[in-house]
Amino acid sequence: MAKVLKEAELTTAKARSRLPLGEHARRLDAEAHLYYRKGVRAGVWFIRWRNWGAGANYKQAPIGPANDTNDKPTEGLLTYMQAERAAREHVERARADVQATAEGPAVTVRKAVETYIARRDARDEGRKGRKGRSDANRRLSRHVLGQGKRGKQAAIPASPLADVALHALSDDDLAKWRSGLPADMRATTVQRLINDLRAALNAAYAANRARLPASLPGTIKHAFAAPAHNDDASGDDTVARESQILSDADIAGLLRATRQIDATDGWEGDLFRLVVLLAATGARFSQVVRMRVGDVQRLQGRVRVPVSRKGRGSKGGATPVPVGNDVLDALLPASTGRANDAILLERWRHIQVGPAKWERTGRGPWRNVAELRRPWIALTAKAGLPGVIPYALRHSSIVRGIRANLPIRLVAAVHDTSAQMIERHYAKWIVSGLEELVAKAVVPLVPDEGGNVVSLTRRG
Repeated sequence: MAKVLKEAELTTAKARSRLPLGEHARRLDAEAHLYYRKGVRAGVWFIRWRNWGAGANYKQAPIGPANDTNDKPTEGLLTYMQAERAAREHVERARADVQATAEGPAVTVRKAVETYIARRDARDEGRKGRKGRSDANRRLSRHVLGQGKRGKQAAIPASPLADVALHALSDDDLAKWRSGLPADMRATTVQRLINDLRAALNAAYAANRARLPASLPGTIKHAFAAPAHNDDASGDDTVARESQILSDADIAGLLRATRQIDATDGWEGDLFRLVVLLAATGARFSQVVRMRVGDVQRLQGRVRVPVSRKGRGSKGGATPVPVGNDVLDALLPASTGRANDAILLERWRHIQVGPAKWERTGRGPWRNVAELRRPWIALTAKAGLPGVIPYALRHSSIVRGIRANLPIRLVAAVHDTSAQMIERHYAKWIVSGLEELVAKAVVPLVPDEGGNVVSLTRRG
């Protein structure tokens, strides 16, 4: 028959002073008890507990010396309330360790990140048709997992966060990792890194819910919602930079330069068509390069832009974007005589067959924005717009819609984003774009003091 625990009054120093020498207990739960061992000179706290599902054997661990003088917090000595809190935390961690390792090794941050990287790499390989490291792989390897020496780049040690078990992950672990990021890292880069790590941890929790505490998602959300040490270091990163908003004349000059670079470098129109679509639609590179021949709808005077892959879940469909006949004419060579399901924008592929000698191997779709880097530098220099980035065409398209007094929700829908994002990043142009409308609502209010007095109609 199980032995019945006889509880003692331990909550105050005065009550403990009346106890005889020896061990005295208070119940924390059915299988966990806080003990006070009274000695001749002083008392100490310890905990005895049994891990659920781990057999019938009890375990024991010290908590700390007792404050038998008074019930006030004292350095190095624990009151009953402090000892009870420490004991409960110890038991909770111990039971979490057992639960987390019941079906195999504990899931660590490293394991969660490696699984996430493998999935992202596989996704990128499927989209690009070739093996390579995803952006998430590069960011998380550098700042979480560590990586070996790569060419001239020195080896990078792993972050201490990598070896933390998920069931023991705390706000402090994530806060220390975040505060340890380079101080000169741009706010946008920090946010992308945080988004990757958060996605990796949440995915690991979803796959191992039975082994992990229910509080883990809250811990992740709270830790990453707090402002980082350098979030304000480059405040302009979160707002569309004014230098990247191009006028219609700038865009026309950019397209003229693109046509010239296209002709001199043997692009055969491929480069020009890509830049024309980016400028006309304001879409992202990753959307434009997925367009099909059937997405060019000349009779309707529009093109259909595939929706972005950003966010959760799988997305389908396309957004119709009206364009001019000049844009449709520029796309004719890529759409005439081809199947509707063929990729609209293609480019020549090359292999190196000798020193500084390349040979064409066939045509294929654009793979990633890095393929645009070299020709873009050349065409922006030729147009007299050095430093302008391809994303400036998207910024400019959005601002053009705002200045035309289109509803913000319509501008957001055409550009496959949210009204909240438009308001956040383009607030300055929203105000200036609406200024003309507000001016039209201005009426004369001050009466003329001269001979011609205009009488304002009174309210009825």
